[in-house]
Amino acid sequence: MTIRAYGSWPSPITAEQLSAGIPVGGGAFVGEQLWWLEGRPAEGGRLTVMAGHPRRRIAPRELVPAPFNVRTRVNEYGGASWTSLDTPTGPRLVFANFADQRVYLLDPTGETAPTPLTPPSDTTPNGTDPALRFAEFLPRPESGETGGIETREVFAQCEDHRGPEPERYIVAIPLDGSAAADPDRLRRVTPASRFVAGARVSPDGQRLAWICWEHPQMPWDGTVLRVADLAGGTATNVRDLAGSTTESVLQPEWLDGDTLVYASDRTGWWNLHAHPLGGEPRPLCPREEEFAGPLWQVGTSWYKVLDGHRLLVSHGTSTTALGVLDTASGTLEDLDLPYTRVLPSAVVPVSGTTAQAGFRALVTASSLTEGDGLRLVEAGAGGTRTLNVRLALAERPDPGAVPAVRTMEFAGPDGPVHANVYEPRLEGCAGPEGERPPFVAFVHGGPTSQAHPTLSLGIAYYTSRGIGVVDVNYGGSTGYGRAYRERLKGRWGIADVQDTVAVMEGLAAAGIADPDRLAIEGGSAGGWTVLSCLVGTDTFDAGVSRYGVADLEALMRDTHDFESRYLDGLVGPWPEAGAQYAERAPLNRVEGLSCPVLLLQGDEDRVVPPTQSEAFAAALAAKGIPHAYVLFRGEQHGFRKAENIVKAYELTLAFYASIFGFTTDVPEIELT
Repeated sequence: MTIRAYGSWPSPITAEQLSAGIPVGGGAFVGEQLWWLEGRPAEGGRLTVMAGHPRRRIAPRELVPAPFNVRTRVNEYGGASWTSLDTPTGPRLVFANFADQRVYLLDPTGETAPTPLTPPSDTTPNGTDPALRFAEFLPRPESGETGGIETREVFAQCEDHRGPEPERYIVAIPLDGSAAADPDRLRRVTPASRFVAGARVSPDGQRLAWICWEHPQMPWDGTVLRVADLAGGTATNVRDLAGSTTESVLQPEWLDGDTLVYASDRTGWWNLHAHPLGGEPRPLCPREEEFAGPLWQVGTSWYKVLDGHRLLVSHGTSTTALGVLDTASGTLEDLDLPYTRVLPSAVVPVSGTTAQAGFRALVTASSLTEGDGLRLVEAGAGGTRTLNVRLALAERPDPGAVPAVRTMEFAGPDGPVHANVYEPRLEGCAGPEGERPPFVAFVHGGPTSQAHPTLSLGIAYYTSRGIGVVDVNYGGSTGYGRAYRERLKGRWGIADVQDTVAVMEGLAAAGIADPDRLAIEGGSAGGWTVLSCLVGTDTFDAGVSRYGVADLEALMRDTHDFESRYLDGLVGPWPEAGAQYAERAPLNRVEGLSCPVLLLQGDEDRVVPPTQSEAFAAALAAKGIPHAYVLFRGEQHGFRKAENIVKAYELTLAFYASIFGFTTDVPEIELT
């Protein structure tokens, strides 16, 4: 056993390995093929759609060529940026392109270039952003001239910035390309709301269901489920079926032509309900578990309909399982899967099966041994089998450099605080006897989000060098019911700070972490918690904020529409709560800060603009606090370019080395 100072262990995990990871999104069954979304960090973070055969030893092929980037800016966080279509001449692909936000149709044989389906867009008042954006493409089959069923148009969510205020609605896009030159050929299907999501056409094509909400609600605060008749392809007889400003209803799915299934948190947990039209909702499997989560990206799916009486569902708290739910009996049988988090993206029944037999499912799943990725799950009378379709890790790390994880609870002022603890580990290495390791608190963004236990190279990058990591699910996180989520209501910058400090003090009291070498890092809303902890407590010795919030009033003024009223629930309505906005903003409390800070920011960020980090850096400079501010060109909210991912990790490691006094294998950082 080699004894070396914590932080100085000779890790085999490099920042280049982290940047080589491949972001992988949900998939679809297209004939005998699988199609899925895949990132290209080496191409500036471009997203494309891939096609492959799960059991053939043939390399997957790229369907969407450069420079097309399959990414939508709906709600700025995007999601559901493509879909597959069955046509008489073979499968086709519909996708949104990031640069111009137009929708394109692609023949996957590669014989022709993608053809536009929507017109060039006017720009928003800033003069640079497309005013029309589309997502959640939904094929709408209808009877053709020959009596067969054809898909002549797709429904989509349209985000429209052409008026004085943004509005969103479901629109019909013709597949013949006629709307590419004539925007009047885009037919509005539903009335406009501030936000819409989850449109679903009934199996008989006669009805449409969707959810909507208005400011100041976020989709986890309250949404309304609407149902309408489809007469001539337009919504008529629109009525509200469920939901309110205090009940979050998510992901409506048609169980049959007259019954919808959806997730509702009316009981305090996102549980599933069956709701016959004209009848009352019926809980399917009441549990103190979540069967859904926060709708940050449109199109997120937590369950799929297998047949008229079965659902494939993801459920759990700290971790999630995948199970088959019988909607008649409420029986839930979990599949034996080696995953800590799993979400279904597509399902098909096995050919010739009975109601009791099997299915094939594409799932995005996290594993403690293989990390995140897209998997094929096959379930039947012979049991359950899994097959990796595409893993996010370019290569598996040395098992001796991978940490174990413990899900722990700590005593906080509002009750238990959940966290995932990763202690340092490198096979053959140990720290000096009697010495405890430095620890970094990871605080997730959102803040309405959740950190799940998984194999993360970003975490192993630290732990294999002798630095502990704790991923904190402070009050306000999802996964633990609405009451836990609402601990943060009106108390952002208070409850999250208290809970994060409680976790770090608990680790120190347990002898796990060195109380004199504690750091904290996070991005976006996590960056807010970083800065709030640094200016409001003396717990931490260093902090790293990635595109973090420093000034609440400026954020309210400058951020995008989706989150422009988020602060109403997190802090209070403006201007009535103006005093709280000023009191809690880290920018106004720099006098309480004494430790070094690293600020990392993308120059094209529309969610948390660079002015936030710039203002905080100026305040640090004015007080003479050691810091560094690094602006990454061509990056939005989150770093997607390989070279910037490498630089961000190496800068952060060098920053900790300079503060905690250990040696490392990356270039030194210069602090101002």
